[in-house]
Amino acid sequence: MANAQLNPKVDEFLAKAKTWKAEYEKLRSIVLDCGLAEDFKWMHPCYTVDKKNVVLIHGFKEYCALLFHKGALLQDPNGILIQQTENVQAARQIRFTDVQEIVEMETILKAYILEAIEVEKSGLEVEYKKNTEYSIPEELQNKFDALPALKTAFEALTPGRQRAYLLHFSEPKQSKTRESRVEKYMQKIFDGKGLHD
Repeated sequence: MANAQLNPKVDEFLAKAKTWKAEYEKLRSIVLDCGLAEDFKWMHPCYTVDKKNVVLIHGFKEYCALLFHKGALLQDPNGILIQQTENVQAARQIRFTDVQEIVEMETILKAYILEAIEVEKSGLEVEYKKNTEYSIPEELQNKFDALPALKTAFEALTPGRQRAYLLHFSEPKQSKTRESRVEKYMQKIFDGKGLHD
């Protein structure tokens, strides 16, 4: 860790950490041993190679984690990478609940980090599902058929906004609920706004 550049914002983050402090410090030293540059993004310690994000350290109530930005591309021989939710396409986490776990896994963690660095350097990209792979719920299709202007407005939204709507509209089990969701958000779609705008 001697020649690693420590980021003062990360020092500050660690100084303020109420939970997971020892875990963060251990993770930080492991990551820095792998030769990554230390940065601070999204309010968390983030480690990069050639200015590209490789791994992030973050904490939650139940666990802290190493988040691999392109974790979906890693081999994962130990079966320890976790997909946070099914909608997360690229990132994967390795979770910890105490510093001892991290100490015991140090060799494995370094192997994963080094592989993640190779993935980044090789320029490999995660193939994101295209929005066409998200099915359009029947209730939304019916509205599109009745109001072609709604379909035009929907297609003009960014892919991320389209995806959020498709997931939101498809969620309910009952057609009636799906329909009322579509109706509730029609104006927002016409206004070119996303689900959370």
